[in-house]
Amino acid sequence: MNRNKPPSELANAVSALRPQFKQAAWFSLFASLLILAPSAYMLEVYDRVVNSRNHATLFMLTLLVLGAYLLMEVLEWVRSEVMHEASLAFDKKLSGRIFAAIFEANLKRLPGGSAQPMNDFRTVRDFLCTPVVLALMEAPVSLVFLVLIFAISPVLGWSAVVAAIVQTFVGWLNERNTQPQLSAANRSAIAAQQYADGTLRNAQVIESMGMLRDIHRRWMDKQREFLGLQATASDHAGFYQAISKFWQNTVSSMLLGLGAWLLLRNQLNGGAAYMIVGSILGGRVLAPLIQIVSQWQTVINVRSAYARLDNLLAQVAVRPQGMALPAPIGRLQVDALVAGAPGNQPAILKGVSFALQPGEVLAVVGPSASGKTTLARLLVGIWPALSGKVRLDGADVHTWNKLELGPHVGYLPQGVELFDGSVAENIARFGEVNQVKVEAAARAVGLHELITALPQGYDSQVGRDGAILSGGQRQRVGLARAIYAKPAFVVLDEPNSSLDEQGDAALASAISLLAAQGTTFVVMTHRTSVLGVADKMLVLRDGQAQMFGPRDDVLKAMSEAATQNRPASAAQVA
Repeated sequence: MNRNKPPSELANAVSALRPQFKQAAWFSLFASLLILAPSAYMLEVYDRVVNSRNHATLFMLTLLVLGAYLLMEVLEWVRSEVMHEASLAFDKKLSGRIFAAIFEANLKRLPGGSAQPMNDFRTVRDFLCTPVVLALMEAPVSLVFLVLIFAISPVLGWSAVVAAIVQTFVGWLNERNTQPQLSAANRSAIAAQQYADGTLRNAQVIESMGMLRDIHRRWMDKQREFLGLQATASDHAGFYQAISKFWQNTVSSMLLGLGAWLLLRNQLNGGAAYMIVGSILGGRVLAPLIQIVSQWQTVINVRSAYARLDNLLAQVAVRPQGMALPAPIGRLQVDALVAGAPGNQPAILKGVSFALQPGEVLAVVGPSASGKTTLARLLVGIWPALSGKVRLDGADVHTWNKLELGPHVGYLPQGVELFDGSVAENIARFGEVNQVKVEAAARAVGLHELITALPQGYDSQVGRDGAILSGGQRQRVGLARAIYAKPAFVVLDEPNSSLDEQGDAALASAISLLAAQGTTFVVMTHRTSVLGVADKMLVLRDGQAQMFGPRDDVLKAMSEAATQNRPASAAQVA
Protein backbone atom coordinates (compact mmCIF):
# COMPACT_ATOMS: atom_id res chain seq x y z
CA MET A 1 0.00 0.00 0.00
CA ASN A 2 1.36 3.37 -1.05
CA ARG A 3 1.27 5.65 1.99
CA ASN A 4 1.94 8.68 -0.20
CA LYS A 5 -1.21 8.02 -2.20
CA PRO A 6 -3.81 10.68 -1.43
CA PRO A 7 -7.04 9.51 0.22
CA SER A 8 -9.85 8.63 -2.12
CA GLU A 9 -12.96 10.75 -2.61
CA LEU A 10 -14.99 8.32 -0.53
CA ALA A 11 -12.39 8.30 2.25
CA ASN A 12 -12.45 12.11 2.32
CA ALA A 13 -16.23 12.05 2.67
CA VAL A 14 -15.95 9.71 5.65
CA SER A 15 -13.14 11.82 7.17
CA ALA A 16 -15.38 14.88 6.99
CA LEU A 17 -17.60 13.17 9.56
CA ARG A 18 -14.91 13.22 12.25
CA PRO A 19 -16.66 15.90 14.36
CA GLN A 20 -19.77 13.72 14.60
CA PHE A 21 -17.65 10.64 15.32
CA LYS A 22 -15.86 12.46 18.15
CA GLN A 23 -19.12 13.67 19.67
CA ALA A 24 -20.63 10.21 19.52
CA ALA A 25 -17.45 8.69 21.00
CA TRP A 26 -17.60 11.03 24.01
CA PHE A 27 -21.25 10.17 24.60
CA SER A 28 -20.33 6.49 24.28
CA LEU A 29 -17.56 6.91 26.86
CA PHE A 30 -19.84 8.43 29.50
CA ALA A 31 -22.73 6.08 28.73
CA SER A 32 -20.44 3.06 28.99
CA LEU A 33 -18.99 4.24 32.30
CA LEU A 34 -22.52 4.46 33.65
CA ILE A 35 -22.77 0.72 33.10
CA LEU A 36 -20.79 0.51 36.33
CA ALA A 37 -23.83 1.93 38.15
CA PRO A 38 -25.40 -1.51 38.95
CA SER A 39 -22.09 -2.77 40.35
CA ALA A 40 -21.64 0.38 42.44
CA TYR A 41 -25.25 0.08 43.63
CA MET A 42 -24.68 -3.54 44.64
CA LEU A 43 -21.51 -2.69 46.57
CA GLU A 44 -23.14 0.19 48.41
CA VAL A 45 -26.20 -1.87 49.29
CA TYR A 46 -24.04 -4.66 50.70
CA ASP A 47 -21.77 -2.25 52.53
CA ARG A 48 -24.03 0.55 53.75
CA VAL A 49 -27.63 -0.69 53.72
CA VAL A 50 -27.20 -4.25 54.92
CA ASN A 51 -24.86 -3.23 57.72
CA SER A 52 -26.70 -0.08 58.80
CA ARG A 53 -30.26 -1.27 58.01
CA ASN A 54 -31.01 2.33 57.06
CA HIS A 55 -34.06 2.68 54.78
CA ALA A 56 -33.25 6.26 53.84
CA THR A 57 -29.85 5.18 52.53
CA LEU A 58 -31.48 2.43 50.46
CA PHE A 59 -33.99 4.93 49.04
CA MET A 60 -31.31 7.46 48.10
CA LEU A 61 -29.05 4.82 46.52
CA THR A 62 -31.98 3.46 44.53
CA LEU A 63 -32.87 6.96 43.39
CA LEU A 64 -29.28 7.58 42.31
CA VAL A 65 -29.04 4.37 40.35
CA LEU A 66 -32.33 5.07 38.60
CA GLY A 67 -31.01 8.52 37.70
CA ALA A 68 -27.86 6.89 36.31
CA TYR A 69 -29.99 4.53 34.20
CA LEU A 70 -32.02 7.46 32.87
CA LEU A 71 -28.89 9.48 32.06
CA MET A 72 -27.35 6.46 30.31
CA GLU A 73 -30.41 6.05 28.08
CA VAL A 74 -30.42 9.77 27.27
CA LEU A 75 -26.73 9.66 26.33
CA GLU A 76 -27.29 6.64 24.10
CA TRP A 77 -30.26 8.36 22.44
CA VAL A 78 -28.19 11.49 21.81
CA ARG A 79 -25.36 9.34 20.43
CA SER A 80 -27.79 7.68 18.01
CA GLU A 81 -29.06 11.08 16.89
CA VAL A 82 -25.51 12.31 16.29
CA MET A 83 -24.74 9.26 14.12
CA HIS A 84 -28.03 9.74 12.28
CA GLU A 85 -27.01 13.31 11.53
CA ALA A 86 -23.65 11.95 10.32
CA SER A 87 -25.41 9.59 7.91
CA LEU A 88 -27.55 12.47 6.58
CA ALA A 89 -24.43 14.62 6.10
CA PHE A 90 -22.76 11.72 4.27
CA ASP A 91 -25.81 11.35 2.04
CA LYS A 92 -25.95 15.07 1.30
CA LYS A 93 -22.27 15.17 0.38
CA LEU A 94 -22.18 12.13 -1.91
CA SER A 95 -25.66 11.20 -3.16
CA GLY A 96 -25.56 13.63 -6.09
CA ARG A 97 -22.01 12.62 -6.96
CA ILE A 98 -22.92 8.90 -6.88
CA PHE A 99 -25.93 9.51 -9.13
CA ALA A 100 -23.80 11.44 -11.62
CA ALA A 101 -21.09 8.75 -11.53
CA ILE A 102 -23.65 6.00 -12.23
CA PHE A 103 -25.05 8.06 -15.09
CA GLU A 104 -21.64 8.64 -16.65
CA ALA A 105 -20.55 5.02 -16.10
CA ASN A 106 -23.67 3.94 -17.97
CA LEU A 107 -22.81 6.29 -20.84
CA LYS A 108 -19.26 4.96 -20.98
CA ARG A 109 -20.36 1.33 -20.51
CA LEU A 110 -18.23 0.97 -17.40
CA PRO A 111 -18.96 -1.40 -14.49
CA GLY A 112 -21.25 0.34 -12.07
CA GLY A 113 -23.58 1.90 -14.62
CA SER A 114 -26.64 0.40 -12.91
CA ALA A 115 -28.73 0.83 -9.78
CA GLN A 116 -26.32 -1.32 -7.72
CA PRO A 117 -24.03 1.57 -6.62
CA MET A 118 -27.07 3.29 -5.10
CA ASN A 119 -27.72 0.13 -3.07
CA ASP A 120 -24.04 0.11 -2.08
CA PHE A 121 -24.24 3.76 -1.08
CA ARG A 122 -27.27 3.07 1.09
CA THR A 123 -25.43 0.14 2.72
CA VAL A 124 -22.43 2.33 3.60
CA ARG A 125 -24.60 5.21 4.79
CA ASP A 126 -26.82 3.04 6.98
CA PHE A 127 -23.77 1.32 8.47
CA LEU A 128 -22.96 4.52 10.34
CA CYS A 129 -25.94 3.87 12.63
CA THR A 130 -25.43 0.13 13.14
CA PRO A 131 -24.49 -1.56 16.46
CA VAL A 132 -21.06 -2.40 15.00
CA VAL A 133 -20.00 1.26 14.84
CA LEU A 134 -21.40 1.91 18.29
CA ALA A 135 -19.53 -1.14 19.64
CA LEU A 136 -16.29 0.21 18.17
CA MET A 137 -16.91 3.46 20.00
CA GLU A 138 -17.42 1.58 23.26
CA ALA A 139 -14.23 -0.48 22.83
CA PRO A 140 -11.91 2.08 24.54
CA VAL A 141 -14.04 1.87 27.69
CA SER A 142 -13.08 -1.80 27.86
CA LEU A 143 -9.59 -0.63 28.81
CA VAL A 144 -11.07 1.25 31.79
CA PHE A 145 -12.87 -1.91 32.89
CA LEU A 146 -9.67 -3.89 32.41
CA VAL A 147 -7.75 -1.49 34.67
CA LEU A 148 -10.44 -1.89 37.34
CA ILE A 149 -10.16 -5.68 37.10
CA PHE A 150 -6.39 -5.44 37.55
CA ALA A 151 -7.02 -3.27 40.63
CA ILE A 152 -9.17 -6.03 42.09
CA SER A 153 -6.62 -8.73 41.22
CA PRO A 154 -3.80 -9.00 38.68
CA VAL A 155 -4.72 -12.65 38.21
CA LEU A 156 -8.26 -11.69 37.21
CA GLY A 157 -6.83 -8.93 34.99
CA TRP A 158 -4.53 -11.25 33.05
CA SER A 159 -7.31 -13.79 32.76
CA ALA A 160 -9.52 -11.11 31.18
CA VAL A 161 -6.69 -10.21 28.78
CA VAL A 162 -6.34 -13.85 27.71
CA ALA A 163 -10.12 -14.07 27.27
CA ALA A 164 -10.07 -10.95 25.05
CA ILE A 165 -7.24 -12.43 22.94
CA VAL A 166 -9.20 -15.66 22.46
CA GLN A 167 -12.29 -13.66 21.50
CA THR A 168 -10.25 -11.68 18.97
CA PHE A 169 -8.92 -14.95 17.54
CA VAL A 170 -12.50 -16.20 17.13
CA GLY A 171 -13.29 -12.99 15.24
CA TRP A 172 -10.30 -13.53 12.96
CA LEU A 173 -11.42 -17.11 12.22
CA ASN A 174 -14.90 -15.76 11.47
CA GLU A 175 -13.44 -13.27 8.98
CA ARG A 176 -11.23 -15.84 7.29
CA ASN A 177 -14.00 -18.40 6.82
CA THR A 178 -16.98 -16.18 5.96
CA GLN A 179 -15.50 -13.36 3.89
CA PRO A 180 -14.80 -15.32 0.64
CA GLN A 181 -18.23 -16.97 0.54
CA LEU A 182 -20.09 -13.82 1.52
CA SER A 183 -18.26 -11.69 -1.07
CA ALA A 184 -19.00 -14.29 -3.74
CA ALA A 185 -22.64 -14.38 -2.61
CA ASN A 186 -22.87 -10.59 -2.97
CA ARG A 187 -21.49 -10.81 -6.52
CA SER A 188 -23.96 -13.56 -7.39
CA ALA A 189 -26.84 -11.56 -5.92
CA ILE A 190 -25.91 -8.55 -8.05
CA ALA A 191 -25.68 -10.73 -11.17
CA ALA A 192 -29.08 -12.30 -10.45
CA GLN A 193 -30.67 -8.87 -9.90
CA GLN A 194 -29.21 -7.48 -13.11
CA TYR A 195 -30.45 -10.53 -15.02
CA ALA A 196 -33.93 -10.05 -13.54
CA ASP A 197 -33.91 -6.36 -14.51
CA GLY A 198 -32.98 -7.26 -18.09
CA THR A 199 -35.77 -9.84 -18.15
CA LEU A 200 -38.36 -7.27 -17.09
CA ARG A 201 -37.18 -4.81 -19.74
CA ASN A 202 -37.78 -7.45 -22.42
CA ALA A 203 -40.99 -8.91 -21.01
CA GLN A 204 -42.92 -8.51 -24.28
CA VAL A 205 -40.35 -10.46 -26.30
CA ILE A 206 -40.15 -13.20 -23.66
CA GLU A 207 -43.93 -13.59 -23.43
CA SER A 208 -44.62 -13.49 -27.18
CA MET A 209 -42.06 -16.18 -28.04
CA GLY A 210 -42.63 -18.46 -25.06
CA MET A 211 -39.16 -17.90 -23.59
CA LEU A 212 -40.28 -17.51 -19.98
CA ARG A 213 -39.55 -21.09 -18.87
CA ASP A 214 -35.95 -21.06 -20.10
CA ILE A 215 -35.33 -17.52 -18.91
CA HIS A 216 -36.72 -18.45 -15.50
CA ARG A 217 -34.48 -21.51 -15.39
CA ARG A 218 -31.39 -19.39 -16.04
CA TRP A 219 -32.43 -16.91 -13.35
CA MET A 220 -33.05 -19.74 -10.90
CA ASP A 221 -29.54 -21.09 -11.57
CA LYS A 222 -28.09 -17.71 -10.64
CA GLN A 223 -30.40 -17.44 -7.64
CA ARG A 224 -29.47 -20.92 -6.38
CA GLU A 225 -25.79 -20.07 -6.69
CA PHE A 226 -26.34 -16.94 -4.59
CA LEU A 227 -28.43 -18.75 -1.98
CA GLY A 228 -25.91 -21.59 -1.73
CA LEU A 229 -23.00 -19.25 -1.12
CA GLN A 230 -25.02 -17.19 1.33
CA ALA A 231 -26.08 -20.33 3.23
CA THR A 232 -22.46 -21.48 3.51
CA ALA A 233 -21.37 -18.07 4.77
CA SER A 234 -24.28 -17.92 7.23
CA ASP A 235 -23.46 -21.39 8.55
CA HIS A 236 -19.86 -20.37 9.23
CA ALA A 237 -20.92 -17.06 10.75
CA GLY A 238 -23.50 -18.75 12.97
CA PHE A 239 -20.93 -21.28 14.14
CA TYR A 240 -18.47 -18.60 15.20
CA GLN A 241 -21.20 -16.49 16.79
CA ALA A 242 -22.16 -19.50 18.91
CA ILE A 243 -18.53 -19.99 19.92
CA SER A 244 -18.28 -16.30 20.76
CA LYS A 245 -21.35 -16.32 22.99
CA PHE A 246 -20.26 -19.59 24.62
CA TRP A 247 -16.89 -18.06 25.37
CA GLN A 248 -18.49 -14.93 26.84
CA ASN A 249 -20.62 -16.99 29.23
CA THR A 250 -17.68 -19.22 30.09
CA VAL A 251 -15.44 -16.25 30.85
CA SER A 252 -18.03 -14.68 33.19
CA SER A 253 -18.39 -17.91 35.17
CA MET A 254 -14.65 -18.56 35.04
CA LEU A 255 -13.86 -15.13 36.45
CA LEU A 256 -16.47 -15.62 39.18
CA GLY A 257 -14.98 -18.97 40.14
CA LEU A 258 -11.45 -17.63 39.94
CA GLY A 259 -12.47 -14.68 42.13
CA ALA A 260 -13.90 -17.07 44.73
CA TRP A 261 -10.67 -19.09 44.70
CA LEU A 262 -8.63 -15.90 45.17
CA LEU A 263 -10.96 -14.82 47.98
CA LEU A 264 -10.40 -18.12 49.79
CA ARG A 265 -6.67 -17.51 49.51
CA ASN A 266 -7.06 -13.90 50.73
CA GLN A 267 -5.66 -12.60 47.43
CA LEU A 268 -8.73 -10.62 46.29
CA ASN A 269 -8.75 -6.88 46.99
CA GLY A 270 -12.00 -5.48 48.35
CA GLY A 271 -13.64 -8.58 49.78
CA ALA A 272 -16.42 -10.90 48.64
CA ALA A 273 -18.46 -8.29 46.77
CA TYR A 274 -15.60 -7.59 44.40
CA MET A 275 -15.62 -11.23 43.35
CA ILE A 276 -18.98 -10.54 41.63
CA VAL A 277 -17.82 -7.12 40.37
CA GLY A 278 -14.79 -8.73 38.69
CA SER A 279 -17.05 -11.21 36.89
CA ILE A 280 -19.34 -8.42 35.66
CA LEU A 281 -16.45 -6.25 34.49
CA GLY A 282 -14.89 -9.20 32.67
CA GLY A 283 -18.09 -9.63 30.68
CA ARG A 284 -18.10 -5.91 29.83
CA VAL A 285 -14.53 -6.14 28.54
CA LEU A 286 -15.65 -8.74 25.98
CA ALA A 287 -19.01 -7.10 25.12
CA PRO A 288 -17.79 -4.90 22.21
CA LEU A 289 -15.91 -7.84 20.67
CA ILE A 290 -19.00 -10.03 20.98
CA GLN A 291 -21.10 -7.38 19.26
CA ILE A 292 -18.63 -7.04 16.40
CA VAL A 293 -18.35 -10.81 15.87
CA SER A 294 -22.13 -11.24 15.90
CA GLN A 295 -22.50 -8.49 13.28
CA TRP A 296 -19.56 -9.54 11.14
CA GLN A 297 -21.74 -10.30 8.12
CA THR A 298 -22.75 -6.64 8.12
CA VAL A 299 -19.08 -5.64 8.27
CA ILE A 300 -18.24 -7.79 5.22
CA ASN A 301 -21.22 -6.47 3.27
CA VAL A 302 -20.36 -2.85 3.94
CA ARG A 303 -16.70 -3.46 3.15
CA SER A 304 -17.61 -4.91 -0.26
CA ALA A 305 -20.05 -2.07 -0.92
CA TYR A 306 -17.41 0.49 0.08
CA ALA A 307 -14.84 -1.08 -2.28
CA ARG A 308 -17.27 -1.04 -5.22
CA LEU A 309 -18.21 2.58 -4.56
CA ASP A 310 -14.57 3.59 -4.19
CA ASN A 311 -13.74 1.92 -7.50
CA LEU A 312 -16.65 3.62 -9.28
CA LEU A 313 -15.68 7.09 -8.05
CA ALA A 314 -12.04 6.45 -9.00
CA GLN A 315 -13.05 5.39 -12.53
CA VAL A 316 -15.48 8.25 -13.08
CA ALA A 317 -13.73 11.42 -12.05
CA VAL A 318 -15.57 14.67 -11.45
CA ARG A 319 -15.67 16.64 -14.66
CA PRO A 320 -14.02 20.05 -14.39
CA GLN A 321 -16.44 22.92 -14.76
CA GLY A 322 -14.25 24.84 -17.16
CA MET A 323 -14.79 28.36 -18.39
CA ALA A 324 -18.31 29.40 -19.30
CA LEU A 325 -18.73 29.58 -23.08
CA PRO A 326 -21.12 31.64 -25.17
CA ALA A 327 -24.16 29.95 -26.65
CA PRO A 328 -23.26 28.11 -29.88
CA ILE A 329 -24.63 29.14 -33.25
CA GLY A 330 -24.21 25.70 -34.82
CA ARG A 331 -20.84 25.70 -36.64
CA LEU A 332 -19.67 22.07 -36.58
CA GLN A 333 -16.14 20.80 -37.28
CA VAL A 334 -15.20 17.11 -37.13
CA ASP A 335 -11.44 16.50 -37.44
CA ALA A 336 -9.92 13.06 -38.12
CA LEU A 337 -12.29 11.36 -35.71
CA VAL A 338 -11.23 7.93 -34.49
CA ALA A 339 -13.55 6.37 -31.92
CA GLY A 340 -15.09 3.20 -30.60
CA ALA A 341 -17.37 2.11 -27.80
CA PRO A 342 -15.95 3.09 -24.38
CA GLY A 343 -13.94 0.26 -22.88
CA ASN A 344 -13.39 -1.46 -26.23
CA GLN A 345 -10.19 -1.03 -28.19
CA PRO A 346 -11.38 -1.72 -31.79
CA ALA A 347 -12.13 1.58 -33.51
CA ILE A 348 -15.56 1.89 -35.12
CA LEU A 349 -14.93 5.29 -36.74
CA LYS A 350 -11.63 5.67 -38.56
CA GLY A 351 -10.53 9.15 -39.49
CA VAL A 352 -13.90 10.77 -40.23
CA SER A 353 -13.73 14.49 -41.08
CA PHE A 354 -16.32 17.00 -42.27
CA ALA A 355 -17.63 20.49 -41.50
CA LEU A 356 -21.05 22.18 -41.44
CA GLN A 357 -22.11 25.79 -41.30
CA PRO A 358 -25.05 27.05 -39.21
CA GLY A 359 -28.37 26.07 -40.79
CA GLU A 360 -26.97 23.24 -42.92
CA VAL A 361 -28.57 19.79 -42.93
CA LEU A 362 -26.33 16.72 -43.25
CA ALA A 363 -27.77 13.28 -44.05
CA VAL A 364 -25.51 10.43 -42.96
CA VAL A 365 -26.16 7.17 -44.80
CA GLY A 366 -24.50 3.80 -44.87
CA PRO A 367 -25.16 0.12 -44.22
CA SER A 368 -25.72 -1.32 -40.76
CA ALA A 369 -22.61 -1.33 -38.53
CA SER A 370 -21.01 1.41 -40.60
CA GLY A 371 -20.67 3.68 -37.54
CA LYS A 372 -23.66 6.01 -37.83
CA THR A 373 -24.89 5.58 -34.24
CA THR A 374 -21.34 5.86 -32.89
CA LEU A 375 -20.92 9.11 -34.83
CA ALA A 376 -24.21 10.42 -33.41
CA ARG A 377 -23.04 9.75 -29.86
CA LEU A 378 -19.74 11.51 -30.43
CA LEU A 379 -21.39 14.52 -32.06
CA VAL A 380 -23.40 15.23 -28.90
CA GLY A 381 -20.46 14.44 -26.59
CA ILE A 382 -21.78 11.24 -25.01
CA TRP A 383 -18.73 9.14 -25.94
CA PRO A 384 -15.11 10.32 -25.99
CA ALA A 385 -12.92 10.03 -29.08
CA LEU A 386 -9.76 7.92 -29.19
CA SER A 387 -8.27 10.69 -31.31
CA GLY A 388 -9.55 13.67 -33.24
CA LYS A 389 -12.15 16.17 -32.10
CA VAL A 390 -15.77 17.17 -32.51
CA ARG A 391 -15.97 20.93 -32.19
CA LEU A 392 -19.07 23.09 -32.00
CA ASP A 393 -18.22 26.74 -32.59
CA GLY A 394 -14.59 25.77 -31.97
CA ALA A 395 -15.17 24.16 -28.53
CA ASP A 396 -14.74 20.45 -27.77
CA VAL A 397 -18.25 19.01 -27.43
CA HIS A 398 -17.19 16.17 -25.12
CA THR A 399 -15.60 18.42 -22.49
CA TRP A 400 -18.24 21.16 -22.73
CA ASN A 401 -20.35 21.29 -19.55
CA LYS A 402 -23.57 19.55 -20.60
CA LEU A 403 -25.69 21.59 -18.20
CA GLU A 404 -24.49 24.64 -20.10
CA LEU A 405 -24.49 23.13 -23.60
CA GLY A 406 -27.57 20.91 -23.30
CA PRO A 407 -30.28 23.56 -23.87
CA HIS A 408 -28.64 24.40 -27.21
CA VAL A 409 -28.45 20.78 -28.41
CA GLY A 410 -31.15 18.34 -29.50
CA TYR A 411 -30.68 14.58 -29.69
CA LEU A 412 -32.97 11.75 -30.73
CA PRO A 413 -31.40 8.30 -30.29
CA GLN A 414 -32.56 5.17 -32.06
CA GLY A 415 -34.25 3.81 -28.96
CA VAL A 416 -36.56 6.63 -27.87
CA GLU A 417 -36.86 6.78 -24.07
CA LEU A 418 -39.66 8.76 -22.46
CA PHE A 419 -39.79 9.33 -18.73
CA ASP A 420 -42.61 9.01 -16.24
CA GLY A 421 -44.36 12.37 -16.35
CA SER A 422 -46.66 14.38 -18.57
CA VAL A 423 -46.33 14.84 -22.31
CA ALA A 424 -45.50 18.50 -21.77
CA GLU A 425 -42.80 17.69 -19.20
CA ASN A 426 -41.18 15.20 -21.57
CA ILE A 427 -41.12 17.69 -24.43
CA ALA A 428 -39.78 20.45 -22.14
CA ARG A 429 -36.99 18.11 -20.96
CA PHE A 430 -38.40 18.20 -17.42
CA GLY A 431 -37.32 21.78 -16.95
CA GLU A 432 -39.72 24.67 -16.48
CA VAL A 433 -42.59 24.02 -18.89
CA ASN A 434 -43.00 26.89 -21.34
CA GLN A 435 -46.36 25.99 -22.87
CA VAL A 436 -45.84 28.20 -25.91
CA LYS A 437 -42.52 26.53 -26.76
CA VAL A 438 -43.92 23.06 -25.99
CA GLU A 439 -46.83 23.55 -28.38
CA ALA A 440 -44.53 25.04 -31.02
CA ALA A 441 -42.30 21.96 -30.91
CA ALA A 442 -45.33 19.64 -31.01
CA ARG A 443 -46.87 21.49 -33.98
CA ALA A 444 -43.57 21.40 -35.84
CA VAL A 445 -43.58 17.59 -35.83
CA GLY A 446 -47.33 17.25 -36.45
CA LEU A 447 -48.12 16.09 -32.92
CA HIS A 448 -50.38 18.84 -31.59
CA GLU A 449 -53.69 17.30 -32.69
CA LEU A 450 -52.71 13.88 -31.37
CA ILE A 451 -51.81 15.35 -27.98
CA THR A 452 -54.98 17.43 -27.65
CA ALA A 453 -56.98 14.26 -28.37
CA LEU A 454 -55.53 12.63 -25.24
CA PRO A 455 -57.75 12.67 -22.11
CA GLN A 456 -55.75 15.43 -20.41
CA GLY A 457 -54.02 16.89 -23.43
CA TYR A 458 -50.48 18.01 -22.74
CA ASP A 459 -50.94 17.13 -19.06
CA SER A 460 -51.57 13.45 -19.89
CA GLN A 461 -49.16 11.12 -18.12
CA VAL A 462 -47.17 9.02 -20.60
CA GLY A 463 -46.67 6.20 -18.08
CA ARG A 464 -43.60 4.03 -17.67
CA ASP A 465 -41.50 4.13 -20.87
CA GLY A 466 -44.30 6.09 -22.60
CA ALA A 467 -46.68 3.12 -22.38
CA ILE A 468 -49.84 5.07 -23.34
CA LEU A 469 -48.31 6.11 -26.68
CA SER A 470 -47.68 4.12 -29.83
CA GLY A 471 -44.17 3.65 -31.18
CA GLY A 472 -44.65 6.39 -33.77
CA GLN A 473 -46.11 8.76 -31.17
CA ARG A 474 -43.21 8.15 -28.81
CA GLN A 475 -40.79 8.89 -31.62
CA ARG A 476 -42.58 12.13 -32.42
CA VAL A 477 -42.56 13.19 -28.75
CA GLY A 478 -38.82 12.43 -28.71
CA LEU A 479 -38.40 14.52 -31.85
CA ALA A 480 -40.36 17.40 -30.31
CA ARG A 481 -38.11 17.17 -27.25
CA ALA A 482 -35.04 17.33 -29.50
CA ILE A 483 -36.17 20.55 -31.22
CA TYR A 484 -37.71 22.16 -28.13
CA ALA A 485 -36.77 25.85 -27.80
CA LYS A 486 -35.06 25.79 -31.24
CA PRO A 487 -31.58 24.49 -30.36
CA ALA A 488 -28.56 25.48 -32.41
CA PHE A 489 -27.47 21.90 -33.16
CA VAL A 490 -29.62 18.77 -33.53
CA VAL A 491 -28.57 15.15 -34.07
CA LEU A 492 -31.25 12.65 -35.13
CA ASP A 493 -30.43 8.93 -35.24
CA GLU A 494 -32.96 7.13 -37.46
CA PRO A 495 -35.72 9.63 -36.58
CA ASN A 496 -38.26 8.13 -39.00
CA SER A 497 -37.83 4.42 -38.21
CA SER A 498 -41.32 4.25 -36.62
CA LEU A 499 -43.02 7.01 -38.60
CA ASP A 500 -45.71 6.62 -41.23
CA GLU A 501 -45.90 8.70 -44.41
CA GLN A 502 -47.56 11.60 -42.58
CA GLY A 503 -44.89 11.46 -39.86
CA ASP A 504 -42.15 11.47 -42.50
CA ALA A 505 -43.61 14.59 -44.05
CA ALA A 506 -43.85 16.27 -40.62
CA LEU A 507 -40.23 15.38 -39.90
CA ALA A 508 -38.99 16.84 -43.19
CA SER A 509 -41.07 19.97 -42.60
CA ALA A 510 -39.69 20.43 -39.06
CA ILE A 511 -36.10 20.07 -40.27
CA SER A 512 -36.64 22.59 -43.08
CA LEU A 513 -38.34 25.05 -40.72
CA LEU A 514 -35.62 25.04 -38.09
CA ALA A 515 -32.75 24.90 -40.59
CA ALA A 516 -34.12 28.04 -42.18
CA GLN A 517 -33.88 29.66 -38.73
CA GLY A 518 -30.21 28.63 -38.33
CA THR A 519 -30.34 25.19 -36.66
CA THR A 520 -27.66 22.77 -37.86
CA PHE A 521 -28.90 19.19 -38.37
CA VAL A 522 -27.13 15.85 -38.65
CA VAL A 523 -29.56 13.06 -39.54
CA MET A 524 -28.59 9.37 -39.57
CA THR A 525 -31.01 7.55 -41.85
CA HIS A 526 -31.66 4.47 -43.96
CA ARG A 527 -34.68 6.04 -45.66
CA THR A 528 -34.60 8.47 -48.55
CA SER A 529 -37.44 10.71 -47.36
CA VAL A 530 -35.03 12.93 -45.40
CA LEU A 531 -32.65 13.39 -48.33
CA GLY A 532 -34.99 15.93 -49.91
CA VAL A 533 -34.24 18.48 -47.17
CA ALA A 534 -30.51 17.67 -46.84
CA ASP A 535 -27.86 20.11 -48.01
CA LYS A 536 -24.98 17.67 -47.71
CA MET A 537 -24.46 13.92 -47.50
CA LEU A 538 -21.93 11.75 -45.74
CA VAL A 539 -21.61 8.10 -46.80
CA LEU A 540 -20.08 5.83 -44.16
CA ARG A 541 -18.77 2.34 -44.81
CA ASP A 542 -16.81 0.29 -42.30
CA GLY A 543 -16.36 3.39 -40.14
CA GLN A 544 -14.77 5.46 -42.89
CA ALA A 545 -16.09 8.47 -44.79
CA GLN A 546 -16.52 7.05 -48.27
CA MET A 547 -18.07 10.22 -49.68
CA PHE A 548 -18.92 13.66 -48.38
CA GLY A 549 -20.17 16.76 -50.13
CA PRO A 550 -23.27 18.51 -51.46
CA ARG A 551 -26.23 16.15 -51.60
CA ASP A 552 -26.73 16.18 -55.36
CA ASP A 553 -23.00 15.63 -56.04
CA VAL A 554 -22.89 12.68 -53.65
CA LEU A 555 -26.03 11.12 -55.12
CA LYS A 556 -24.57 11.52 -58.61
CA ALA A 557 -21.29 9.94 -57.58
CA MET A 558 -23.14 7.05 -55.90
CA SER A 559 -25.22 6.53 -59.03
CA GLU A 560 -22.16 6.51 -61.27
CA ALA A 561 -20.37 4.11 -58.93
CA ALA A 562 -23.39 1.80 -58.93
CA THR A 563 -23.58 1.93 -62.73
CA GLN A 564 -19.91 1.04 -63.05
CA ASN A 565 -20.25 -1.56 -60.25
CA ARG A 566 -17.36 -0.17 -58.22
CA PRO A 567 -17.10 1.53 -54.82
CA ALA A 568 -17.03 5.31 -54.72
CA SER A 569 -14.46 7.23 -52.70
CA ALA A 570 -14.49 10.54 -50.96
CA ALA A 571 -12.12 11.90 -53.55
CA GLN A 572 -14.85 11.59 -56.19
CA VAL A 573 -16.93 14.29 -54.55
CA ALA A 574 -15.55 17.81 -54.62
